[in-house]
Amino acid sequence: MTVALSNSQIEARYRAMTTRSATLHTEAKKALPSGVVHDSRHVDPHPLYCELALGPRKWDVDGNGYVDYYGGHGALLLGHSHPEVMAKAAAQLQRGTHFAACSELEIRWSRLIQEMVPSAERVRFTASGTEASHMAMRLARAATGRSKIVRFTGHFHGWQDHVAFGVRTHLDGTPTPGVVKGVADSVVLIPANDLKRLEAVLSTDRDIAAVMVEGIGSFTGSIPTSGPTLKAIRALTQAHNVLMIWDEVVTGFRVSPGGAQAHYGIKPDLTLLAKVLAGGLPGGAVVGRRDILEWLDFEASEKAGREKIAHQGTFNANPVSAAAGIAALEIIKNTDACARANAAAARLRAALNAVLEEEKVPWAVFGEFSIFHIFTNPDGRSLTPTRFDASALDTADFKSDPRKSLLSKLYLAMVTNGVDLMQWRGGFVSATHGPAEEQETIAAWRKALRLLKDEGEL
Repeated sequence: MTVALSNSQIEARYRAMTTRSATLHTEAKKALPSGVVHDSRHVDPHPLYCELALGPRKWDVDGNGYVDYYGGHGALLLGHSHPEVMAKAAAQLQRGTHFAACSELEIRWSRLIQEMVPSAERVRFTASGTEASHMAMRLARAATGRSKIVRFTGHFHGWQDHVAFGVRTHLDGTPTPGVVKGVADSVVLIPANDLKRLEAVLSTDRDIAAVMVEGIGSFTGSIPTSGPTLKAIRALTQAHNVLMIWDEVVTGFRVSPGGAQAHYGIKPDLTLLAKVLAGGLPGGAVVGRRDILEWLDFEASEKAGREKIAHQGTFNANPVSAAAGIAALEIIKNTDACARANAAAARLRAALNAVLEEEKVPWAVFGEFSIFHIFTNPDGRSLTPTRFDASALDTADFKSDPRKSLLSKLYLAMVTNGVDLMQWRGGFVSATHGPAEEQETIAAWRKALRLLKDEGEL
């Protein structure tokens, strides 16, 4: 977000309450490109710098507190600094952070994943979701002997070369800067949720190794993909002997203890996991069919007379991440954490829509499970927020809102009223968000909308 908001009282208030963040950002720009380490933290006039987080809340370096809906980019289903997760991670820190050897923790972690995720016949740990998506593609090509991967436009699978285009830009499949054209040529992009196009591609192109789909739709459901559509994708891949790679980096252990695949009763060939997997610490995994994962197996590859896929990774199943991940997954498996987060998000979506209706703002808040998205209605369609049905819209209706000043001010207005969203897009709800956080968010939402009206944005 790089929009100048001069003469904006919203921006002026943000600057006044975040002076220490501004100073740190000036220092950061001397070492870090744009002063940030993640693109989504690029905020004008400067991002927040935080120093403490507990449960559903966090505090910045200026002492301001926020109800947090960024949730560690979706990693913190259990909220910030969950005491059991923190205790297990702290105990492991005392024993060692890196043995460069196998540990019992990686066995316990992988077995827990197998117990929870229906498709996890075998597990291979990585250090991130991006690494998992890269490995899954390599496994799919090796196992099938084919070279191409089908992706849906708008679906996000990390930043590695094969997925670095066709998300928000380069929707025509051309490579983004630094990506080799030959890599882009090995990816077939089709419109999100377009089953007819998918069937046509699978029927005519015999070099398709796999179809990759994000958990519940583009950017975790900002352009929803329904359960029936996901089942249809699985049926088409099976009919054409093509693998299905399900990216559950966000939805894994969040939608339900077994992820979206357990909720919908769909068993993919390969699944990508990260975020919640490691309890808020770095960690990822590829899980799936034994015969496919055995391309990483020394003995199985030797027995089959083939070259195995080499895979290193200094921080694969790091013992501290493993300790935190085991603690988090055991809580999720044995409690109603997912259900509580889902219920809290449902209440919040309903309440925010009620405010939109009362304030006569033709937007809508939508989503599923413990996630919410904000539809700012760029085409000005007639809608009733409390009766909005995102599934009734065409994927083209979810196009980016060109009103950059509005979107920037919306985020800043929420922050200045004590709520940190996933910028203007919405947010993640944790199992620790309760009535107090809900009421504070509703009040902030109403104030933000009125501030936008005062500045002529609504």
